[in-house]
Amino acid sequence: MTRPITAGVDGTEESLAALDWAAREAVRRALPLRVVHAWRYEAVGGDRETQRGWVSDGVTESVRTVTGRHPELAVSVDVVEGGPVEVLVAAAAGAELLALGSRGHGQVVGFLLGSVGQQVIAEAARPVVLVRAGDRPAAEAAGREVVVGQQGGAEDSAAVLGFAFETAAARGATVRVVRAWTLPPVFAYSPGSLKLLDEAGGMEPFEKKALSEAVRPLRERFPGVPVAEHVEMGSAGQVLLSVAGHAQLMVVGRRAHRTAVGARIGSVAHGVLHHADCPVAVVPHD
Repeated sequence: MTRPITAGVDGTEESLAALDWAAREAVRRALPLRVVHAWRYEAVGGDRETQRGWVSDGVTESVRTVTGRHPELAVSVDVVEGGPVEVLVAAAAGAELLALGSRGHGQVVGFLLGSVGQQVIAEAARPVVLVRAGDRPAAEAAGREVVVGQQGGAEDSAAVLGFAFETAAARGATVRVVRAWTLPPVFAYSPGSLKLLDEAGGMEPFEKKALSEAVRPLRERFPGVPVAEHVEMGSAGQVLLSVAGHAQLMVVGRRAHRTAVGARIGSVAHGVLHHADCPVAVVPHD
């Protein structure tokens, strides 16, 4: 089954930027574009079908600019009655990725006010990309990288790295894979970990080896994608943001399983979403 690139729109400047970003990504990947708008019936000013028609006309007007720029792009528009979280999470399930508007440096905006945005990002089964109103095609110029955070072992980061490499391959971009590390407290060292560190020659060589091992399967799968391996001491969020100025897209992961307190985004993704100037993709993984 071919999964479309899906954009959630609500008429805000941010969501229109996300729509434009999604259209360019759909063209690059030779995939259809699906545009989704969530709405609720108001018991004033016309019956349900009349209101749906008004909303549909508004969304279609927003899409017209995109279809004019990309006449070869197959575009479908769906106005879906229901709550924004349920509509967008359902839309993401059948998508290659879901693009949404984001203000950054604060809350996600539009129909993603407050906790709604966090729920969509945290519950979506597929990658969600947050795009700012100021995003422009020029930001995807040659020389700008797809930056991705890598944590844990190769299996832990396979989905996140896979998304980053697929995106870079479609764009002809370099992937910068970033692994941050910190000195653990003394009590965290076990005889086994001390032996591994000693064999690696210390903490930084150990981290560099772990990163190279995680990236190796992706290098083999995408031999034409240039790769920069970046290992730096510091918190993951800070290290990722320190290289964000060279990024056309930032890719971070989040745990797909729910905790006792519900779906969570994670501190690294949360920080990057609020402060990175470029679009940010949040990829669920086991």
